[in-house]
Amino acid sequence: MDSGAAGAARRPDRMFRTLIVDFIFPLLLILLLSRVLRSILAGFRSGPTRAAPDRPPAVQAGGELKKDPVCGTYVSTSASVTRKVNGQVIYFCSEECRDKY
Repeated sequence: MDSGAAGAARRPDRMFRTLIVDFIFPLLLILLLSRVLRSILAGFRSGPTRAAPDRPPAVQAGGELKKDPVCGTYVSTSASVTRKVNGQVIYFCSEECRDKY
């Protein structure tokens, strides 16, 4: 009789394992895989996302260009860094070039 009682005690444990292994675990695995696939497919649909690059302020098209005496870059007079030397305005592409001069 003890073996019958022990077998009856093992049945709920077996049912519990069967429920987890045969039903809940595969269900969770399917849900996880579907979320991963949705994320991957959503990435392809929306295209690559990139952070916006730091851009300098917009400069009007046209205008006069001056040559930086340090590096030789041509720079718009409206976007340049200036310095007066002997009463003459000198145009630079950056503060670094101005400081080197």
